[in-house]
Order: sequence, then structure tokens, then C-alpha cells
Amino acid sequence: MNPRTSAPDSPVPHSPAPNSPAASVAAFSRDGVCRRVWGLVIGLGASVVVRVALAGSDGVGSVSAGLVFGALVLGLAVLPGMHAAFAPGPVRAQLGAGLAGAAVLCAVPLAVHLRTPGGALPVAQLPVWAAVVTVVALAEEVLLRGVLWSAAEQWQGTTAALILTTTAFGLLHLPLYGWDALPLDLAVGLLLGGLRIAAGGWGSAAIAHTVADLAGWWLR
Repeated sequence: MNPRTSAPDSPVPHSPAPNSPAASVAAFSRDGVCRRVWGLVIGLGASVVVRVALAGSDGVGSVSAGLVFGALVLGLAVLPGMHAAFAPGPVRAQLGAGLAGAAVLCAVPLAVHLRTPGGALPVAQLPVWAAVVTVVALAEEVLLRGVLWSAAEQWQGTTAALILTTTAFGLLHLPLYGWDALPLDLAVGLLLGGLRIAAGGWGSAAIAHTVADLAGWWLR
């Protein structure tokens, strides 16, 4: 007996037939993820509009507008079907990468501050300001580098997730800081996305973003 003819055929992986039930399920799943991605993007845009409207002439300094924005963004992250990526990732990796990222984000403002120190802000305002900054930074990272990233990555891959979240990060700050700050905001978004990839979770980006924003109190 010829062993080549008697051995059973090895299973060969194959894609579902175009009209098979498996293909229909896969297409339905992709469509669902696509709708999730764009739903989050539209919801984030609407949250920015609400923040700008509430802030008025106070702009980014509006405490109430910042808190409302943070609540809206966190609400998007925990909608049914959106919260699968809520876990921030391995603690040690997130902490190490996050602190390293914060050091990078603070390097240029620190150098500028040492050369031309800004005026001191009233210490009494620090607790409220720090609370708002922390809420907003965490909310942005849970949504952008957490839920939206996971959905975009499932839909189109890691590169698409990096591009989409970086662009969204830059554009959401546009009404607050103007076009001049857009290149810097895009660079920061790219760095935070890099931390997400390197550490395997959104926690690193959240740590870097929060620490850098808090350090801004002294680095004005």
C-alpha cells in the first residue's frame, strides 16, 4: 500500500464561501464594528460641540464645560457593546511606558519654562483645576486609545487605529487651541498611540496624558 495515497488529507484552512452562513456572519460582524467606530467618532464630535458651547469665552478654562465633556466621553465609552476594551492593560507595562511618555511630553515645556518662566497661578485654584484635567484626560484616553482604538483595530487593523485616533485627538482640541496648535496636538496623539501599541493597553497613554497635563500647571 502506498502511504502517500492512503494517508488522510490534511485539513486546509479556507475562507467561507461567499454565500455561506459563515460569510454572512463575518460581514454582519464587520458592519457592526464599522457602525461602532463611526458612532464613537460622531459622539465624540458632538461632545466637543457641547463643550465649546458651554465654555463660551472661557474656552479651555471652563470648569463646568470640562466636567460635562468628560462625563459625555466616558458615557460613550460605557455604552452597551462599547466597553469591551475598558481594561487598561498590564499594570507594570502601563506604568513604565506611561511615565516614560510623560517625561517626553514634558521635556519641551520644561525647557521653555526654564528659559522664560511664566507667571505663578493662584494655588487655591489647583485642586479644582487638577480634578478637571484628570477627568478630561482619562475620559479622552478611555475612549480614544481604549474603546475607539479596539473597534478600529478590529475593523481595519492597528495602523488604521493609530491614524484614526491620532486625527481625532488633534481635531477635538482644534476649537480650544486653534490651528496653530494642531501639528503639536497631532504629534502628541501619535506619541500616545505609540504608547498604546508598545504597552498593549490604553493605561500607558492615560498616565502620560494625565501627568503631562498636570505638570502644565507649573510649566506655563
